[in-house]
Amino acid sequence: MEKYQYVLAMLFAINEINASPLLLPNVTLGYEVYDPCYSDMVAIDAVMCYLSGNQSKVPNYSCRSASPKLSAVVGDSPSSGSVAIARILGLTYFPQISYASALPTLADKTQFPSFVRTVGTVDSQPVAVVQMIRHFNWSWVGILSSNNDYGDQGSQKLKREMAKSDICVAFAKTLSTPPSKESLDNIMDAIQKTKTNVIVLYAYATELIAFLQAVTANKISGKVWIAVGSWLPSAVFTQKDLWPVLNGTIGLAKYSSNIPGFQDFLYSIYPAKYPNDIFIREFWEQVFSCKWNNVSNVTNVPSCTGKEDLTKVDKSVYDTTNFRLSVSVYNAVYAVAHAIDNMLSCQGGSGPFTNGTCANIESFQPWQLFYYVKRIHFLNSGGERVAFDEKGELKGLYDVLNWQTSPDLKGELVKVGMFDDWGPNGKKLVLNEKHIIWGKMYKEVPPSVCCDSCPPGFWKAPREGQPFCCYDCLPCSDGEISNQTDTTDCMRCPEDQWPNEDRVKCIPKVLEFLSYEDPLGIALSTITSACSLLTVSVLCIFIRFRDTPLVKANNRSLSYLLLVALLLCFLCSFLFIGRPSTITCLIRQAVFGTIFSLCVSCIFAKTITVVIAFSATKPNSPLRRWVGSSIPNSMILTGSSIQSVICISWVIMYPSSPQLNMKAMKGIITVECREGSITYFYIMLGFLAFLALLTLVVAFLARNLPDGFNETKFITFSMLVFTSVWISFIPAYVSTKGKYMVAVEIFAILSSSLGLICCIFAPKCHIIVLKPHMNTKDYLISKSQIGKKI
Repeated sequence: MEKYQYVLAMLFAINEINASPLLLPNVTLGYEVYDPCYSDMVAIDAVMCYLSGNQSKVPNYSCRSASPKLSAVVGDSPSSGSVAIARILGLTYFPQISYASALPTLADKTQFPSFVRTVGTVDSQPVAVVQMIRHFNWSWVGILSSNNDYGDQGSQKLKREMAKSDICVAFAKTLSTPPSKESLDNIMDAIQKTKTNVIVLYAYATELIAFLQAVTANKISGKVWIAVGSWLPSAVFTQKDLWPVLNGTIGLAKYSSNIPGFQDFLYSIYPAKYPNDIFIREFWEQVFSCKWNNVSNVTNVPSCTGKEDLTKVDKSVYDTTNFRLSVSVYNAVYAVAHAIDNMLSCQGGSGPFTNGTCANIESFQPWQLFYYVKRIHFLNSGGERVAFDEKGELKGLYDVLNWQTSPDLKGELVKVGMFDDWGPNGKKLVLNEKHIIWGKMYKEVPPSVCCDSCPPGFWKAPREGQPFCCYDCLPCSDGEISNQTDTTDCMRCPEDQWPNEDRVKCIPKVLEFLSYEDPLGIALSTITSACSLLTVSVLCIFIRFRDTPLVKANNRSLSYLLLVALLLCFLCSFLFIGRPSTITCLIRQAVFGTIFSLCVSCIFAKTITVVIAFSATKPNSPLRRWVGSSIPNSMILTGSSIQSVICISWVIMYPSSPQLNMKAMKGIITVECREGSITYFYIMLGFLAFLALLTLVVAFLARNLPDGFNETKFITFSMLVFTSVWISFIPAYVSTKGKYMVAVEIFAILSSSLGLICCIFAPKCHIIVLKPHMNTKDYLISKSQIGKKI
């Protein structure tokens, strides 16, 4: 039916032209119709008959009389037939205008110099299909092509266009000709494994029947078929057993412009009116399911009368509304007519040929007419633009059609959009999604992706060995965000910012330091204050009872100095609490090191004093001359001076200053003091450790001296506590960051200082305050005598 309509479209166009007083006046167009029957050999035979005349077919020879003059060949429909005849017609640049052949190779003017077509540029269909895929956000698409030049070249062009738009090919299979069970099973397996919902069918209608039947047999559902113009408006959709599979099919078809009067013409034909039409009787039998001259009626088939009413025939059998390829035939005939009209309008002396000559309508050469065919430009009666580019291609103008079946078993191709290759970039495709039906399984646009979209906060990590559309969604790394869907990489936040919990935006980092408002800061400052008050209390007790034997026996001046040093040790903790400033950063470690060295030096001096005092009581002891305050004072001055030199050198050479540490902790800017030299820090601690160990050794060796109140034992224990604290401090300090590193140092200062005051002064305060009867000279002497006996 469809092919016969092409013949009627040609006849209608020729009748219009011959009746027109404006186009080709005084010239009558004739025609000859050949049926190639989808055979390349028959197509070649037909064109040879056309060129040679009614006699034997002789290449490059015509048995025709001078009139009528051959003008052009309109056809063929299949691309393979057009290729076959185009090679022959191209030898003499004989004009050939195809109305349906879409093979990309036919655009090659070297191979096919006289071939043009009104079906639309071959580059338009893949571009239009890709724009449609992008419009629906599909990225995982299968391709099935026919096993011929049309399918191979078309699918290759489609793949290139898909690659430009970042669309992945889920699979690409070829339909064998003829289709075999093995090849169909292989295709079915690919469709089911890849799980793509969208498949482009780049093939002819006759090649898809077996495939669609196999899809039905395998109960494959939920697939959206994208059709190209070669098969969408075809007899495939007349097979109702395929409707469940085809329902929701969307694709491109040649733009169906209206041809004024053509519908009435289609209804006006009948056998008696065209007795010489060799096709009309067969057409009549198929449309009305009757037989001519069926006298016996043995098959229960009615006889044809020739008076049946075409207006009552269902449009699925005889479509008189959609003139897609019929318009192409119509345009092809008009293109020849306009070319001849332009050739007739040529003025001698200004013609396009040698010396400004024009072609003679009675004896023009094929290449002369083809010159004008390439340059035609007109609007057909439906308002459609017809003009060829340098490759003989007509700019694509396509309808987007959707095959829809209703519950009452009716089906139709519904126009849901249009693709206009004349339009500006980005606006060539226009769709009305509300009118699209996607089949029974989908109420809206079905997804077709290899992987679900990666939400903000994640990035697409490609899967090894798979197309880039297949990926894993991985969360952004620390310090990075992604605020868009399907990002391929995360953005790093500025140094002073950090990702929020969802990693979709950067937020300012929290400024962190050991503040007085912080619970840890409050606790440490409270403990520091309490310890400072304790030290002041002990100092007050010692001053209040300065004339008692116990205070005198323990070297009052050294005790006072040690208590003051311990008070300063506690108070220097406040230099580490609060936001670091230039002053606090500059002096806090130096003050800490110097004060603690003074403290340990005082303890060492007390120890040495006890040793000298006990040893000097022995007869002929050489230490008698060292009795006095000069030795302890010298030791205190030496110890604290060396540490002072170390700290002052450190401050001068490598001054510390506040800095913002962006990397210490996640999401936090640590306000800290940049230690100018870590080496000097450990030198300072090293010297402090040396003093402490020296004091510990001396006190340990003197622990059994007959001191009335066992001060050397208390000093030994206090230095054990002191050294234990600072030995533990080093690994703890190195392993912590931010405010906790500062807290560790404060804790070490407080615990070591508290250990000293408790071990050295607590026993004495206990006696002074609670047991005053022991704070007498007699008790002190008796304790000393007991020590000597032991």
